[in-house]
Amino acid sequence: MAADSGGPEDPPAEVLEEAAAAFGLLASSARLHIMWALAQGESDVTHLADRVGGALPAVSQHLAKLKLAGLVRARREGRRQIYYVDDPDIVTVVRVMVGQLTARGLAAHDRRTAAPVRRLRGTGA
Repeated sequence: MAADSGGPEDPPAEVLEEAAAAFGLLASSARLHIMWALAQGESDVTHLADRVGGALPAVSQHLAKLKLAGLVRARREGRRQIYYVDDPDIVTVVRVMVGQLTARGLAAHDRRTAAPVRRLRGTGA
């Protein structure tokens, strides 16, 4: 039996699996860029493709995966689908992670060091 640390209980396995699936989808730099762009405001696929520098079919496929996972929603506006992030918690996660890594990179640059943004590779992640 594990000792009680006095902290919050561990989340149920189903919650951890759902979180891992969401993080798995966000592990793609293209999908993360799309989520970052949508965290700034809603957009259609054409403007998203221009913003993230992706081919229209590829961005459309990424949006479909994000939509199936419930991370992104869409509404019809005439002939266009307008995509948006409907979950403020996902927006917070994306903004915090990207913001922190950006700040680390800028701080390293400001110190005039050649230190790259610390990578998570090789950590089992």
